Amino acid sequence: MAGIGLFGLLDANSKLLSGGFSAAQTIFLRYAVLLGLLFLARGLVRGAGGPLGTRHPGRHLARALSMLGAATFFFLAFRHLPLADGYLIFFTAPFLTLIGAAIYLKEPVPGRAWLWSAVGFSGVLLALSPHLGEGERGSLFGFACALVGTICYTTNVILNRSLRDERGVARLVLWPAIIGGAATLPFAAWHWVEPSALQWTQLIVNGVIAGTGTVMLALAFRVSPPSRLAPFDFVALPWAVALDFAIFGNVPTLPVVAGGAVVAMACVMSERAVSRAARQSQAIPAGNA
Repeated sequence: MAGIGLFGLLDANSKLLSGGFSAAQTIFLRYAVLLGLLFLARGLVRGAGGPLGTRHPGRHLARALSMLGAATFFFLAFRHLPLADGYLIFFTAPFLTLIGAAIYLKEPVPGRAWLWSAVGFSGVLLALSPHLGEGERGSLFGFACALVGTICYTTNVILNRSLRDERGVARLVLWPAIIGGAATLPFAAWHWVEPSALQWTQLIVNGVIAGTGTVMLALAFRVSPPSRLAPFDFVALPWAVALDFAIFGNVPTLPVVAGGAVVAMACVMSERAVSRAARQSQAIPAGNA
């Protein structure tokens, strides 16, 4: 829950920066801050964060690319959309996570969870359909970027779970920062805009928030399956609405509120279905014994 809250703050801060800086510059500096913090910690405490090497370089590469994709596409999405509208697309992530858990991780997902997934998607459609083609709130490009960013985020969640046997957090920071920083550096240099003192502070805070939130979510998915944790993505709902109103003055429309309520209900019911199935599967061996 803390990690999701931090990502809400990250998105709001990134939206403030998106008017003056390219996605490449903002994300490159985010990764530079992460690397700086990692090596500062290891300089102060030897071996802080655990080992840097890995037996799964392919998974770390895929994770780094998914993180880079999520950062880039959400940055672009919130340049064109209010936070609340962009997050309604993001709220399909719990259901995409169920699909990934079933297909890639081979984790059982009860049938009722799939049913409530469909209800959740209907809530997203309810909220977004009145706004399509209506200026900023109806930016098809913004919606498309939010969808691609959500797919990248979900991929990252599944990969975090697949790496649960690796100890420490240093690898979770090092490899995405190196790969993402190398990928964005040429574009950041090409479109570089010199920040003011306040903007430097915002850019550095961006890196700190992103790193902390990333580590928190990665650790959460190490100890619990995605089918149980995915519904907590909806903690972003009050963050999105509150930050959107407090910082940008965007009052949520009735369809957005109604659609969000449908999606949240679907999330709760899906989580209940997964929890009930888990309890039943644990009770069957005990009864046989």
